[in-house]
Amino acid sequence: MFDFIGLGNGLINVALLIVFLLPLVLIHELGHFLVARRARVTVHEFGVGFPPRAKVLGTDSQGTEYTLNWLPIGGFVRMEGEEGRSADPNAFINKSLRTRLLILLAGVSMNLVLAFVVFAGIAGFADPTVGAQVLHVQLGSPAEQAGLLGGLQVDTTPDGIPVYDNSGDRIIAVDGHYFPTLDDPTGTALVNYMRARPSTTITLTVRHHDGTVTDLVATTRSAVDIAAGKGALGFGTAAALGPNIQHGPIDAMVIGARRTVDAATLIFRGIGDFLHNLGNPPISGPVGVVDAIGQVRDLGSPILLVYLFGLLSANLAVVNALPFPPLDGGRVAVALIQKVTGDRISVAAERLAYLAGFVLLMALLAYLTLFDTGVFQRQV
Repeated sequence: MFDFIGLGNGLINVALLIVFLLPLVLIHELGHFLVARRARVTVHEFGVGFPPRAKVLGTDSQGTEYTLNWLPIGGFVRMEGEEGRSADPNAFINKSLRTRLLILLAGVSMNLVLAFVVFAGIAGFADPTVGAQVLHVQLGSPAEQAGLLGGLQVDTTPDGIPVYDNSGDRIIAVDGHYFPTLDDPTGTALVNYMRARPSTTITLTVRHHDGTVTDLVATTRSAVDIAAGKGALGFGTAAALGPNIQHGPIDAMVIGARRTVDAATLIFRGIGDFLHNLGNPPISGPVGVVDAIGQVRDLGSPILLVYLFGLLSANLAVVNALPFPPLDGGRVAVALIQKVTGDRISVAAERLAYLAGFVLLMALLAYLTLFDTGVFQRQV
């Protein structure tokens, strides 16, 4: 029987990817456009989407056409003299090296700024936290003495391990500390907080199954017991979403900057892992990104979708900064090589480098897609 629900969810995920990518690329291209106009570079066209052209939206006083194109997966800025010589003194190629580099890197900067705004906004207005869902409580444990309640046993695994539902208490804070999901998606920070405080009286903020929230006082086990694997309080747990919290303006900006750096360096770590594991790539292509969007949707938190938008913006910035034609970083590298060699690289050679880079980039995406779609199997 055909899976219409699966098809519908897949189409929704693809639509969301387009909704994400279109503004991300437009913001990127807007950076190029604004700096180019500031530098008095002749800009022929600012396109929304990719050709073929659907409609000319208008032309401004400086002769720039604003167009709407049929492929809704980004946008572009077409400047005079981008790919060769030009007699126009305001052509891109005729501007100073400093000006050209500023124009080329403006898109990267815009995506990083957008990521920072998204991350700082989340921290300031609705930072999701992760709590600990109490599944079962050990008899005679500090958790039982504190009054923590576990869930109901609903099944048993083939190995005889009990399976519990989520009707038990949920710990949402410890000693007034909340644990942001975006910094700790697995929920280990909350458990580690208790483990790091042996023989200590702590206050648990608990949301009960009926929705009421109370504070329970518990004393953690000794360091010897914790080291022996008995657990700080003695309960089985699973990560669960907690409440959204708000940080002050300064803290939100600090958190936003830190998460932007983390998101930007994540892609570098991924590239390093990819180069060491070409036969088992740890990164995904477009299909994998669509799947990731579906997984975030399943969590039921719109904030996490907004975070994914910021994460994609930071990744787009870093990828575009790589010294690989025809990306912005590759064009920066070509401009620097031309400067060092006294402009002895021909236009034909430059275009060939961009074409070769584009072919390799498309081949890489196709290779990753074979893993994303299961044609090639990733090892786990």
